Amino acid sequence: MKMIVTARRALTSDIEEFTLTSTDGQDLHRAEPGAHITITTPSGAHRRFSLVHPGDNLSSYTVAIKLEPKSRGGSESMHKDATIGTILDVEKPENEFPLGYSHAALLIAGGIGITPIYSMAQALKEEGRKFRVVYCSREEEQTAYLDELKELCGSDLTLHFSQGNPGGRLDFWDLLMTPTVEHIYCCGPEAIMEEVLAVTGHWPDGRVHLEKFMPVEVIRENDRGFTVTLTNSGKEFEVPADKTILEAMRDNDFVFTSSCENGTCGTCKCRYTEGEVDHRDLVLMNDEKDSQIMVCVSRAKGDHLVLDL
Repeated sequence: MKMIVTARRALTSDIEEFTLTSTDGQDLHRAEPGAHITITTPSGAHRRFSLVHPGDNLSSYTVAIKLEPKSRGGSESMHKDATIGTILDVEKPENEFPLGYSHAALLIAGGIGITPIYSMAQALKEEGRKFRVVYCSREEEQTAYLDELKELCGSDLTLHFSQGNPGGRLDFWDLLMTPTVEHIYCCGPEAIMEEVLAVTGHWPDGRVHLEKFMPVEVIRENDRGFTVTLTNSGKEFEVPADKTILEAMRDNDFVFTSSCENGTCGTCKCRYTEGEVDHRDLVLMNDEKDSQIMVCVSRAKGDHLVLDL
């Protein structure tokens, strides 16, 4: 879909909210609580962002995007270049973090992970279902949708501010040591996700639902640059240490189909004929890794790769 940025506002010093509306006036696809859309950012990178509001509003989508310190063209591009009037390519909503039916819910959010959690809280309130929200943030001034959640949840909202102190994190064992009839929905940084998962091993199967932002570590501190050759054109280009093969392709005006860009969907799989690959995806089977690569996340172990493109 072609969508236009019709509004944006600063939620905190590093989180911007964007409202997107269809350019042709047609109704949008319905979005369930926890759903996300994939936006082609002005830089050309494809990024997934959770929708802030659920339900039947078919006129616009709203996302909240945090400017990541090590942005690779996603959040930085949106913050700098997605001004009001900017037209973006947007895929229809998908939902890998669905809210179940009937049961009560314990919603846990860390930082920008509040976006799908806020969506769920709105839906639960509308349905009249029992729920509570635990929202962890670094400090009050950096907490998106704080006033909205206070009004929505009342006494069912628990806030915790770490003040940037690792020892100031919430003790999830105190919260989760006794299983309840609730289902847990958690979204946030890796540290929170891991802790919630670690302390809920005794909860009944199927009661704990997690959504991660980045299933794989795409760029690592010890990564090195390397060259890539495309066999069909003979073109050769450099892949810097701080960019992926896919990003380097775009920088060199080579268009290649992609979707999730975090190694989970399989869209950008291609064949390689020379070189050794550092596989970082969550898609390829072991018997595929000798000939296939996911160019959105994987890299060369050596100095050179040849792709059958």
